[in-house]
Amino acid sequence: MKYLSALLIFVPAAIIAELTHASPIVIFILSALAIVPLSGILGQATEELAGHTGPTAGGLINATLGNFAELVIAGFALRAGLIDLVKASITGSVLGNLLLVLGAAQLAGGIKYKTQKINPNLAGMSSTLLVVAVLGLVMPAVFHAVHPDPLRRATVEMSVGVALFLILGYVLSLVYSMGTHKAIFCEGGDVSSHESPPTWSLKKAIVTLAVAAATIGVLSEFLVGSTEEAVKALGLSQIFVGLILIPIIGNAAEHSSAVMMALKNRMDLAVSISVGSAIQVSLLVAPILVLLGVILGKPMDLSFTLMEVASVAVAVGIASSVMQDSESNWLEGAFLLIAYAVMGIAFFFY
Repeated sequence: MKYLSALLIFVPAAIIAELTHASPIVIFILSALAIVPLSGILGQATEELAGHTGPTAGGLINATLGNFAELVIAGFALRAGLIDLVKASITGSVLGNLLLVLGAAQLAGGIKYKTQKINPNLAGMSSTLLVVAVLGLVMPAVFHAVHPDPLRRATVEMSVGVALFLILGYVLSLVYSMGTHKAIFCEGGDVSSHESPPTWSLKKAIVTLAVAAATIGVLSEFLVGSTEEAVKALGLSQIFVGLILIPIIGNAAEHSSAVMMALKNRMDLAVSISVGSAIQVSLLVAPILVLLGVILGKPMDLSFTLMEVASVAVAVGIASSVMQDSESNWLEGAFLLIAYAVMGIAFFFY
């Protein structure tokens, strides 16, 4: 975290660049760099707040705010009408968490420890939820492909219905994992295992959380506002920026946390962070953006391109495959990273 904190210098730099109407590329880069440490601070404040509220409520807080930065960036992009960018960021977040983050965690942990164990209950539930997430992407895409809908109105309407059920599924998974069956998901089967008391006061946690969230909101608006011009100047497509850059910017602190947990031989937590984030994006963030689009008058559906749906389906299959034996090693991590690189190359030329 201390290394990420050094990037806070880019917060005032991004604000100055925006106020002085600097080049869109400069604003884009500075805003992106500034959001990275703020995401880390937001995550730390969330954990401290969770320490004051207890494990169950704390888990809910962590789940709700885990992808806040990414949701805010996508929300501003949606308001600006950058639908392709928003959809790409959803796909990119799922791919990044399942392949890049989980792969890096398994590789790092596997180099230090020959074999690491994964809670079979966690692995099984994660695989099931990922399959449901793929269903939420496949059905709208199939519907749009076989149903004459040039204006996409019917596709948006059916996506709203799908979004509501995906959110319901996510809520039910929280009730199951944090309520009725929480003991089987704790490391060592102990509900209180590895819990540590908060080091911040409740007031400090709430104030820090609010300030970090508000600042991320401001910088996200700067980032989105400069995206179109910056993308053109850099010669990149909106899809590639959404798939690769936005997810990394929004989840940088979360990504490093997964690797650190793996290095501490806490692979369950590393899986919870990486795979759990992918599940949250699919079952909560994406549906919320669909509903937000209706409210903002910028309708967005869940009908992704064949390339995106196929990539997510393959990523889910690979991630589920490496988790099915409830063990982790460096080779599995290396193959996940190779799979991510292959998809990144494909989308660069897409």
